[in-house]
Amino acid sequence: MIDSTGPTSRRDPASQEPAAGSEEARLRQQAIGVKLRHMFDEVVNEPVPDEFLEILRRADASAAPEGKD
Repeated sequence: MIDSTGPTSRRDPASQEPAAGSEEARLRQQAIGVKLRHMFDEVVNEPVPDEFLEILRRADASAAPEGKD
């Protein structure tokens, strides 16, 4: 039989200091933000593949008005 009245392995959130928990969450969010900015910068600085540039050129050519002088 399992005794459900005994101590549990979970921590009571109310027993933690609010400042420590919020500080940890802030630091975690800050670290995630730094990593996301780094990843974004890498993607922005990647060259555009030639195949994609060709697709864009064809799309621009087909969208250009005919009979342009």
